Amino acid sequence: MSTFIQYIRDTRAELVHVVWPSRRQALGFTLIVIGVSIVVSLLLGFFDYLFSLIIQKFVIG
Repeated sequence: MSTFIQYIRDTRAELVHVVWPSRRQALGFTLIVIGVSIVVSLLLGFFDYLFSLIIQKFVIG
């Protein structure tokens, strides 16, 4: 149990050194992540559609 308590103390001591982002930075990073996720999902959807058309040409055609 003493090692767990020491772990908690060490963790709290290290959290003092963390530089937390401002509210504006956090919002900006969140919007970047959402934007990149949308772009990647559109690209994956496009390639999925393209590959399914190609496969249909070989299987059916």
